[in-house]
Formats: sequence, C-alpha cells, structure tokens
Amino acid sequence: MGVAERIYELVQSLPEDRAAEVLDFVEHVKGRAAVVFHASRAIDFSLFDQVAAKYDGKFDRDALYDRAGLR
Repeated sequence: MGVAERIYELVQSLPEDRAAEVLDFVEHVKGRAAVVFHASRAIDFSLFDQVAAKYDGKFDRDALYDRAGLR
C-alpha cells in the first residue's frame, strides 16, 4: 500500500471539517514546494545576468590553460 492510499483511508474516517484541514495542509505543502522551486530559478538567472555582460562568447585558449586562472 502506497502513501497516498494510506492517507486516503485515514482521511475517509475523519469528519468533513478535519478532512478539509488535511486538504489545506497538503495544498500548503505543495504550494511551498513550488515557491521554493521558482525562487531558486530566479536566483540562478540573476547569477547568470551578473556574469553575462562579462562574457563576449570568445575563448582565449591560453587563458583557459593558465594555472593562475585555475586557482
């Protein structure tokens, strides 16, 4: 038996107001996960925007192999 089936069985025996509380909690948890995901994507793109202006699309092979650049 999976988690969803177990929750379903337990919620069936609850009064309607308690089942509504469980539903609210599940929606809250699901919404919180979506907010965290969107916030992390926004941070990722903001970091990209900070360095995007510094990158002109051309590589300098000697600079790539420079040991000082690897430190």
